[in-house]
Amino acid sequence: MIGVDIGTSSVKVVEISRWGEGKTLENYGEIKSEYLYKESLSNTQKGSYLLSNNVTSEAIRGILEEAKIKTKEAIFSIPDFSTFCTSFDIPFMTEKEIPEAIRYNASQYITLPISEVTLDWKIMPNSPGSKNSSFGVFLLAVPNQVIQEYQAMAKMAGLQLYALEAEALGITRALIRNNKKIVCLVDIGVQSSTINIIEKGFLKKSYSFTFNSSQLSNVVSSGLGVALDQAENIKNKEGLLHPRSDVVKTLYLLLSPLLIEIKGVCAEFLHGGQKQIDEIFLTGGTANLPGLKEYFAESLKKEVYVPNCFSEFLYPPILDQTLKIMAPRFSAATGVALGGLEK
Repeated sequence: MIGVDIGTSSVKVVEISRWGEGKTLENYGEIKSEYLYKESLSNTQKGSYLLSNNVTSEAIRGILEEAKIKTKEAIFSIPDFSTFCTSFDIPFMTEKEIPEAIRYNASQYITLPISEVTLDWKIMPNSPGSKNSSFGVFLLAVPNQVIQEYQAMAKMAGLQLYALEAEALGITRALIRNNKKIVCLVDIGVQSSTINIIEKGFLKKSYSFTFNSSQLSNVVSSGLGVALDQAENIKNKEGLLHPRSDVVKTLYLLLSPLLIEIKGVCAEFLHGGQKQIDEIFLTGGTANLPGLKEYFAESLKKEVYVPNCFSEFLYPPILDQTLKIMAPRFSAATGVALGGLEK
């Protein structure tokens, strides 16, 4: 199965296979968006910019050819800013009654008409021994226009679209696995970030907000008087451990809103009659920023990890260090591809 993640900073493709209980990383590829033309995304209310369908499909084709990927069945990850997600409770009812009840509740949360979106949902089981007379629903809605765009992209790229899946669900599958704790999973993107609360493997809450991590490179560039590409390299190698205190201080300042969001979501989950967050997971392109994990651990008073989405795959040992570095960027692509192998 192929997993495709079209992000703001790059297009990523991963090819995986399964034999019995074993999973193999067959191939992967990535092309940075800076090498491609950028055009306005249809989701203009977010002020977003993504690659056009034509350019994106050509980029995917290029990755497939360069990496010699022959598999045609693919699952595409849909970014958080192209989906609506919410959670709510519904009373116990028969399985036949559930879809209608969910559609009725969905109309109260989703800004677009129900006729213009495609709904997907997961029922969250109650804790053992719970006396709750209702059960939780995690609802996802994707505009039909977005689905049509992805269908067109897959066709132009020469792929058979097996399914589409929300980014948050793919990342949860790739990183949480058999973790039974309550995890706050933070996906730090270039243009937007998502905070997901997962309990016993089930995605309970998902919050999307604007966090422009590209500003971090801009700060290093202006602070050190170097070109942006050089600043990007310095940021990735030194990050919060850079010897220039003024640069580090500004980086802390830019990261502060992200830290505040995480604290707020964790506090809201606790005060909502839920439980304490056990661990913090970081993923996305900025997750490997040197010093970030330690800074968050100290500020949040929690264990903080940067999990490796490839850790349970078979692959040549020589790739070990390379995959560890790139893993946070490939969590979504790997997660959605895994979903295809499990069906």
